Amino acid sequence: MVRISGLLLAGWVVCSSLVWAEGVSQAEYDKLKKEVEELRLRLDGAQPVAASRTQELVDNRYGPNETATSVSGKLTIGGLLQVWYYGIENDNRGYAIGSSNEVVDNDGFAVRRAEVRFTMDIHENVRAVLSLDAAREATSFPTFPTNLGSGVWGDSAVSWESGYANDGNPRSAAVRSGSGDANRLLQDAYIQVHGILPHHEGFTGQMRRRLGYEGTQDDKALDFVERAMIAQPASLRDLGGMVHGTWWEDRFQYWVGGFNGAGTAFQQRQNRGDDNDEKDLVATVQLRPLWKDETWGSLELGYSGLYGFAGEGQGLESLDRRGTRRTLQYAYLLYRPGGPVQGWWMRGEWGEIRDRFAPTTGSLTSGDPSAFRVQGWYVATGYKLADSIWADGLNAWLKPVEFVFRYDVMQNLLRPGVGELSEVDRFKTQVVTAGINYFIKGHNAKLQFNYNWVLEEENSARDLREVANDNFVLNFQVGW
Repeated sequence: MVRISGLLLAGWVVCSSLVWAEGVSQAEYDKLKKEVEELRLRLDGAQPVAASRTQELVDNRYGPNETATSVSGKLTIGGLLQVWYYGIENDNRGYAIGSSNEVVDNDGFAVRRAEVRFTMDIHENVRAVLSLDAAREATSFPTFPTNLGSGVWGDSAVSWESGYANDGNPRSAAVRSGSGDANRLLQDAYIQVHGILPHHEGFTGQMRRRLGYEGTQDDKALDFVERAMIAQPASLRDLGGMVHGTWWEDRFQYWVGGFNGAGTAFQQRQNRGDDNDEKDLVATVQLRPLWKDETWGSLELGYSGLYGFAGEGQGLESLDRRGTRRTLQYAYLLYRPGGPVQGWWMRGEWGEIRDRFAPTTGSLTSGDPSAFRVQGWYVATGYKLADSIWADGLNAWLKPVEFVFRYDVMQNLLRPGVGELSEVDRFKTQVVTAGINYFIKGHNAKLQFNYNWVLEEENSARDLREVANDNFVLNFQVGW
């Protein structure tokens, strides 16, 4: 030990000469002197050098909320894991008389989302974002909030009349085989350019198209375990480019973009080539007349519109899909009051979709179905105790609770005719959802419980019945 201390002293003399020769500041010299003294104490037996130094490095470099870095640029890694347990009221008959509901009323566990996200700031003005969701390969799970093909459960394309036939039905086959579709694995994959043009940033690649509110809300921050029925198609990604402008301290924003728009109604558009030369044009505006005012709270409203053209000619040499003018519209209003009722929020959203199914899609037996127009809307409200005026006096176990309620309506039950340009009849589903959110660590660790009362429209002339398919979903999620 004496020999080691002597070596340290000699090293210190040499280092002192070198640092002074290089013109090192007094502060840097004092810091180096302190580090050598700490090392001498450790060598003399005060504490093990390897253990303490390793712990110090780990704490300083890999501690909580630290940013992971790469050789070039700054890399941030995030993710989301959602594990569900769901139960569905059993009814072996489907909503169409003579159909089966047997394959989509089974209770079970599901990994709803398994996302990994990489954000690379390669330059002060250039960022790349890549996210993958391994859970999106699955196609055998029932949809929610209703199991009859309510919309897009991200990992499963819409399957109208999802239990329509015992044999040959895509849903039935998926349940039997557990088959999947891996092209949904790639979620966000875009490059962002920012900080060059004042108030603006640009995106190109694969991303959400910024339609409405709930469709573009972060998966981790959803107020309910699943999006409302009309909002689910808006959550689909597509390939294209978009410009975002923001003014008045983010109180007025707009998005304008163009996307491939491949496929017909409710088909997945992610990571696939376009099927014609036309592009879908998207425009969204958002206004916040009130924002974080202590007395009046926050008010936000927005409108989104998509206009595109689907299909490319008829005949064996082409897609054999009649050209269709495709439109999507969304409008929403969100209000979070302040003052004595802070912690309460309310939101309403309306959407309309005009499109056309591909020939013989699912149970649509027409060789050339006509275009259709469907609408949907919801109203939702919640009360978060942690944001209320009572928060400071609440029990620690009660404070993380949020109560939520939603009334959700969509024309999601479609019955086609047969023949050329057959009309598609539209029938609605109504879902009343009551739930509780429990925030263990904000949205990064929370439990959600939703109970859905589901009511299908009955029509004896079209042989439609109301299915006993009320359900509940319990979501446990961890995000980072």
